[in-house]
Amino acid sequence: MYEDFKVTDRWTGEQLHCAWKGTIVAIATRHADATDIRFAVNGRPVWIALPNLAWVEQKHRTGKVITDYLAAQIAGRYLKQAVESGYDNGREMYTMTVDEVLAHADAIVREVGNTTKLPSLPVINEDVRAEDEMGIHLPGEPA
Repeated sequence: MYEDFKVTDRWTGEQLHCAWKGTIVAIATRHADATDIRFAVNGRPVWIALPNLAWVEQKHRTGKVITDYLAAQIAGRYLKQAVESGYDNGREMYTMTVDEVLAHADAIVREVGNTTKLPSLPVINEDVRAEDEMGIHLPGEPA
């Protein structure tokens, strides 16, 4: 879905390859109350900052949590829309609002039907789930 995608820049017509590279809780790295999702956009690093308050609001509003997989999808969907709308201007960091995070989370869950259908990260091999490749299965997750 939005962990590895291609999108056309609205202004230049350039085809951009966007790939998830990592997730970092920014409290320690840049003293921000956010979780930063890193993408490579044609090799250029781009960070999407999701405010940590969004996790609290999601749990409060729906009773459900934002997982690492969902956070990466939220950031990727936001990035894709930024490029398509012309909002992407080559900045290295974009900051989402709590409402944007929640709206993108809702849209993604509607698209896939259930968070268990989200692609796993990291993408090692498109034909093999990362959990299977690495032999890692958390309690309550499908084996």
